[in-house]
Amino acid sequence: MTRRAAGTRYARALFDVALKEADVEQVGRDLGAFAQLVAGNEALARVLSNPAIPAGRKRGVIEQLLAHSGATAPVLSKLLLLLADRDRLGLLPDVAAGYRERLMRHANVVRAEVVTASPLPPDRMDALKDGLVRATGRNVQLESRVDASIIGGAVTRVGSTVYDGSIARQLQRMRDTLTEH
Repeated sequence: MTRRAAGTRYARALFDVALKEADVEQVGRDLGAFAQLVAGNEALARVLSNPAIPAGRKRGVIEQLLAHSGATAPVLSKLLLLLADRDRLGLLPDVAAGYRERLMRHANVVRAEVVTASPLPPDRMDALKDGLVRATGRNVQLESRVDASIIGGAVTRVGSTVYDGSIARQLQRMRDTLTEH
């Protein structure tokens, strides 16, 4: 099983339990903050991911961090201690990402990105977002990025679906058609 798949499994389990026993959004914030704390501290990340350090010592580090962090939801504390006991703390970034995705799905939100050759004015971004909301039937979290290499048009990614309306792609299709014959 890949790290991402394992992280997604832990995230799904945490989400399902948090849905019954805690505030899923607060658990998500706490998990994200804990993952950021570990990622932002190189020495801590090295200790928690080092297989030469016994799981019991890692559990002690997690217990101390949880004691100093204040009010962490019990379901999250249990998961972090479980990951420490199983020496799986290296999955923390994958668990956090999987939980965020699960939380967005629960809130009926989809992430979208639009790439254009030049910045879109706010009114065009709003119109695009409204169109994506109508097309998907979900709330859309839209991010914009500029990439001059697409020449013109737009490339929109909604979840795992890509709509490529760039001039660069149209030119590529024309070139492919002309070289086939």
